[in-house]
Amino acid sequence: MRKHIFVFYLLLITQLLHAQNVIDLAGEWSFQIDKENKGIDEKWYARPLNDKINLPGSMPEKLKGERPSLQTQWTGSLYDSSFYYNPELEMFRRTGNVKFPFFLTPERRYVGAAWYKREIHIPSSWKGKRVMLFLERPHIETTVWINNQRIGSQNSLSTPHEYDITAAVRPGTSTLTLRIDNHDSCAKVGQNSHSITDHTQGNWNGVVGRMYLYVLPEISFKDIQVFPEPDKQQARVRMVIQGHKHPVKLSLKAESFNSDIPHHVPEITQTFSKNDLKDTLEMVLPMGKDVQLWDEFHPTLYKLTATLTQANQSDTREVEFGMRTFTIQGRWFYVNGRKTMLRGTVENCDFPLTGYPPMDVESWERVFRICRKYGLNHMRFHSYCPPEAAFKAADRVGFYLQPEGPSWPNHDVRLGQGQYIDQYLLEETIRMTQRYGNYASFCMLACGNEPSGNWVPWVSRFVDYWKAKDSRRVYTGASVGGGWAWQPKSQYHVKAGVRGLNWKSKRPETMTDFREYLDTVKQPFVSHETGQWCVFPNFNEIKKYTGVNKAGNFEIFQHLLHTHGMEGKGQDFMMASGKLQALCYKHEIERTLRTPDYAGFQLLALNDYSGQGTALVGILDVFFEEKGYINAEEWRRFCAPTVPLLRTEKFVYTTNETFHANIEIAHFGAEPLQAAKVCYRITDAYGKVYSHGVIGQTDIPIGNLNHIGQVDFPLKDIPSAMKLNIEVQVEGTDAVNDWDFWVYPESVDFASDETIYQTDTLDNKAREILEKGGKVLIKAGKKVTYGKEVVQYFTPVFWNTSWFKMRPPHTTGILLNPHHPLFRKFPTEYHSNLQWWELLNRAPVMQFSDFGKDFQPLIQSIDTWFISRKIGVLFEANVLNGKLIMTTLDLDSAPEKRIVARQLKKSILDYMNSDNFHPEQRVEIQQVQELFTKVAGSPMLYTKDSPDELKPKIK
Repeated sequence: MRKHIFVFYLLLITQLLHAQNVIDLAGEWSFQIDKENKGIDEKWYARPLNDKINLPGSMPEKLKGERPSLQTQWTGSLYDSSFYYNPELEMFRRTGNVKFPFFLTPERRYVGAAWYKREIHIPSSWKGKRVMLFLERPHIETTVWINNQRIGSQNSLSTPHEYDITAAVRPGTSTLTLRIDNHDSCAKVGQNSHSITDHTQGNWNGVVGRMYLYVLPEISFKDIQVFPEPDKQQARVRMVIQGHKHPVKLSLKAESFNSDIPHHVPEITQTFSKNDLKDTLEMVLPMGKDVQLWDEFHPTLYKLTATLTQANQSDTREVEFGMRTFTIQGRWFYVNGRKTMLRGTVENCDFPLTGYPPMDVESWERVFRICRKYGLNHMRFHSYCPPEAAFKAADRVGFYLQPEGPSWPNHDVRLGQGQYIDQYLLEETIRMTQRYGNYASFCMLACGNEPSGNWVPWVSRFVDYWKAKDSRRVYTGASVGGGWAWQPKSQYHVKAGVRGLNWKSKRPETMTDFREYLDTVKQPFVSHETGQWCVFPNFNEIKKYTGVNKAGNFEIFQHLLHTHGMEGKGQDFMMASGKLQALCYKHEIERTLRTPDYAGFQLLALNDYSGQGTALVGILDVFFEEKGYINAEEWRRFCAPTVPLLRTEKFVYTTNETFHANIEIAHFGAEPLQAAKVCYRITDAYGKVYSHGVIGQTDIPIGNLNHIGQVDFPLKDIPSAMKLNIEVQVEGTDAVNDWDFWVYPESVDFASDETIYQTDTLDNKAREILEKGGKVLIKAGKKVTYGKEVVQYFTPVFWNTSWFKMRPPHTTGILLNPHHPLFRKFPTEYHSNLQWWELLNRAPVMQFSDFGKDFQPLIQSIDTWFISRKIGVLFEANVLNGKLIMTTLDLDSAPEKRIVARQLKKSILDYMNSDNFHPEQRVEIQQVQELFTKVAGSPMLYTKDSPDELKPKIK
């Protein structure tokens, strides 16, 4: 009991002492919008303001500003102009109901100057001390007045704004005035930069995070930077001191604070004479042989306590750090000497509830732990730097971060051409490393995203500067797309061009990798914005948008679906397209893992992206919550520290073949695996085991391309068309992966039945047979004209059709009822899977806009959500007095090679010959005819300008 009382009083005393040195500025402030930008000329700092607001917070959070309108000038590029004239969207252009398809719609928006004012009380105990103002994250430019005296201006987008207001305050009451301006001209970083753009967080005005006054003694620390040297069991501490006039004494000690085994580092002390005092003082802190290192598996952290003493004055600071090195050897990253592959995602400052990144550690820790559940260990922050809370959280979870300068210097800004951005980006990254450089998770740095201008020489100087200045992390010039130039000075590359799937022209297989594209690259290569595979919107998500940004875009997409007779299909479309999306991510990630010397990937993204036309590329929604079609356990099968991999030439076989596959393990765990036993089993959809065994038992070192053995399974005993699954597991671990494959009969007999008329168009004979009550199968292929504008690949929409100006593909998979009797001899799920590639890739579609609201094709293609046409590749109907099946799928060409098409044709004909052939829908003969004659016309959904990725000759 006495111990508890002592601890309570100790905490109370600590809080009281802290309270004497810190004054919280949270609460009510006077406020006024300066829409006409006349406040400085009219000296608003010297007069009362006419409104109130609570800080910290943003104007949108406090419902200050204007409701968006059609005249709103957004911060960001728009490439889809159709919203402004599309008659189907007229209701969303009406005053009071304005919603936008390009991004989330904010409740309030304001760009310009706003004024904030309050009284502050300076205690008498602060006399003779330095008084500082701390604003953790204002947006964008702050100007400060104390008692009508201007203190200065700052415009960092990445670090706190701190002002020395000592000369302007005295004990007693003073007036503090802030003018905050969020015009993008205040920093000139580029309107699409995620630090300011309306595509993601929004261009808001205000101050978020901590805001307070604090005091420093006359002599104090200005900066402390810790440089770990784990190989020497020591940490080099560099300190900058301000206000010193006489000899000083420095004391350093450290202790671990989150490890299972506590580690206390003894205090060391050093006195610096007047002659020894320099701009930067350095001491070496021995960490001892029991030092604990930081990495993704064991994120042990230390707290350094530094005390500065001079005469009767002292200053004590605490600094968190981790003992780690993040280095490069050849084409790989090494963490504390262990080869490491980066499995990352891009974070785009997309936080709809607040419109700005979380300022608390708990929220960021949740994000990183979710990413860890999905097998990731790395995050890139696209053209922005997160607040300090993100680094603290990543340190605790064990996550490798690449923040960036807050700029996408393109579109309206150019790098390396003498513009403001040149100096700003260097100064901003200096501020970032000074503020966050001690955090162990801060492992990588880039200046920003996809620059234009004379940018290569500039980023070369940027990398040279940082390599010489700070060895705690590695540097690349900029994160860039495949059309951008190589950066010769970069220590590693974040670049596109070595990513994706080749299914546009080749059948799915797992033999190939990316080695031919990387064989000349000498530095670690990290894939830029891997994935970008889309899924249909989840309309159940709309209710989650309870904050400053509303899902008006989702409401528009839902309206289009309803208007086109597909009300209630949204959930089915989302689930079916989601299965295809997850399949594409699986195969792209595995292709990366199969590639020698591929140092990492950065997904775009694990979660959705709200802007740039609405890019639904995440398997998680923007809130990092599951959508329902894949969970973390399933995802970790192919994205984890240890992943079994399979190399096979194809996924469809006949019963006279043998399924053959080579098995590899990509292993980037904490330690090599000793005598690892790798097993397999082959099962059908009901769990029946057809084959199982041990592939091999061996030591598995850290790295990929660890060949284990092979699996050979003769298929002669498979009794009918069937989907099988091979699962490979490292016994005794959670490393397991699986792949579906399909087996079809060696030959197919098509029963001769003259009662079914097969044709490729609605000719006179087809009409006659339908009139007489007969059966017709139309295999129309490319003869269909109504729907020819829709380009279908097997893979789904990339990023979205709005941002990329309707670049194909336009579809996101198919939806069908697998229990329909037509598919009785054609094993399938309700969604696209690999066996459908042969049929769907580049297959034309039919448009059913005139077939009636309730019409439903048997195989429906899922159109881009910006148009949501009712389209498909196969339907059945009662026509005239007969029965019709019509398809645009190629069922006939090269039957000896196209065994999937052959099997589907068999299934269709057997169905048409069965007693189950009873179409439920009626279609008029004229509607069928119009599929061959009508033309919908190309939808013009874009402006004359283009995104960077579509512009030629990018350098």
